[in-house]
Amino acid sequence: MNAAAFVWKRRAAGVGHVVLVAAFVIFTAFPFYWMFITTFKTTLDLVDTHNNPFLFNRPPTLENLRVLFFDTQYGLWLWNTLQVGIVVVIITLLLAVPAGYSLARLSGRWGRQLAIAIFLTYLIPPTILFIPFSRIVGELGLQDSLWSLALVYPSFTVPFCTWLMMGFFKAIPHDIEEAAMMDGLSRFGAFVKVVVPLSSAGIMTVVIFTLTLVMQEFIYGLTFITSSSQYTVSVGVPTFLVRGDVYFWGSLMGACLIVSVPIAILYNFFLDRFVAGFTVGAIK
Repeated sequence: MNAAAFVWKRRAAGVGHVVLVAAFVIFTAFPFYWMFITTFKTTLDLVDTHNNPFLFNRPPTLENLRVLFFDTQYGLWLWNTLQVGIVVVIITLLLAVPAGYSLARLSGRWGRQLAIAIFLTYLIPPTILFIPFSRIVGELGLQDSLWSLALVYPSFTVPFCTWLMMGFFKAIPHDIEEAAMMDGLSRFGAFVKVVVPLSSAGIMTVVIFTLTLVMQEFIYGLTFITSSSQYTVSVGVPTFLVRGDVYFWGSLMGACLIVSVPIAILYNFFLDRFVAGFTVGAIK
């Protein structure tokens, strides 16, 4: 192969790489663009089939956001969702992190079987569990309370996050813990001071995953909460912005955009830590 052909192939490969990356970026960013442009479109602009749906055919408007914040309790729903999310994240971390570590260090056939059994509980559909959960919530007197959601949501966040953390802990060599214990730390001390900091990427993944599930969960929120002032975003938005066959598309897209952008930013901010080697340079 001569030099000219090699240079041509290298340039072609570079162009192909740029095209693929651009296509992927457009594909992933398009939902956010669609939500953004729909949020600020007028109703006449949205319903006119002759208009270009990807552009503003009429002057942008803030009416959709006005409806969202002043004609509904969207701000309160955001606050409710945040409260439930924080409590569920704390419960999930307190249970999933030590459970994942224990399963990662539990060798033999029983360890693998127990890990699979815990993960399988995550696959149980919520439509099967909300009836027995309703009985539990009623017995505890937590109907129409955000505490009912804080109690129920860990039932599907803890199993998956335990499995997730188990994978992170398995990637940490035993030599690190043994070296820490030789320096005078107990096993618990080595876990807290050595293993947990090395698993910060996994812990952040658990936090983002848990917050995402809390924001999008609908069945339990609809079942256990009846007062609009106690709604979370996933229940309040479709309940008040979908009235029969009337859809407030602009306000719906605005609500989705406001919730999804912080999660996307947080995920991308820590993306390098998710994909990097979690213990690179730990043993030296």
